[in-house]
Amino acid sequence: MKLESDFAQRPAFETIRPRRQLAPLVFNSAHSGDDYPVRFLGMTRLDRLSIRQSEDTYVDEIFSRSPHMGALMLRARFPRAYLDVNREPYELDQSMFCEPLPTHFNTSSPRVAAGLGTLARIVAENKPIYREQLTLGDALMRIDGIYRPYHATLQKLLSESVNRFGCAVLIDCHSMPRLTKFRHRAAPDIVLGDRFGSTCAPLLVDVAEEVFHEAGLRVARNRPYAGGFVTRSYGKPQFGVHALQIEISRHLYMNEATRVAHSGLEAMKHVASMLTRTLMQLDVEALGEQNVAAE
Repeated sequence: MKLESDFAQRPAFETIRPRRQLAPLVFNSAHSGDDYPVRFLGMTRLDRLSIRQSEDTYVDEIFSRSPHMGALMLRARFPRAYLDVNREPYELDQSMFCEPLPTHFNTSSPRVAAGLGTLARIVAENKPIYREQLTLGDALMRIDGIYRPYHATLQKLLSESVNRFGCAVLIDCHSMPRLTKFRHRAAPDIVLGDRFGSTCAPLLVDVAEEVFHEAGLRVARNRPYAGGFVTRSYGKPQFGVHALQIEISRHLYMNEATRVAHSGLEAMKHVASMLTRTLMQLDVEALGEQNVAAE
């Protein structure tokens, strides 16, 4: 029996367009959604605060000025605990389901083993989400009804940018828990991920790092976050599509325990605007020249 979508009466995600796109920038905030379906909340053993521990709370707000400056933006309304579009479509944990999963599903990836598949088994701090096992129909409702349209929309935005400007720059926006230990030196506030130089031109990472450094923030590259499924899948600089993942430490703008924003939120919005403005001034031809040099 096919389940009706939990988002049948409202949008699961939103595309925000400027009056006129002025640069090939596409901002993606896939984990900032906080619209928790009533049916889903009835399936979880967690309270309303605990279920939010995997959220990239406020990340869409941090980058919200970007469309006003001439960039495209895609943001989720559904929460990450409900569906994670930064995974393969079928990274699922067999133990979560009351019936056998099809053989073509990826049931043994490191992310599945960690409990963080396309439908997560846990939220942060290893807290199990569900009271009971799920049906395959529930997974397919989320994947076919939300995951696939989300990625189709993201691909459309990137293709539009390539057609208009000759390239596209995807900024995949995320947040991370405050890091306490980091390779025998001060932990970074920002982690930039380009899959160790494979998903975008070096110039893009250099420029982003400079903007954050000028804002007084500590920056690391690729460790501990090199870029997830979105960055890896869409970042094809040899074809003119550059993808950079940005992780922002949550302590900079909110209380991590209560999810309440503090004064740092406005400061981070300003930094994000500076980043957008700087990226919009990048020479598109320079990115292309770096692609040729890399080949």
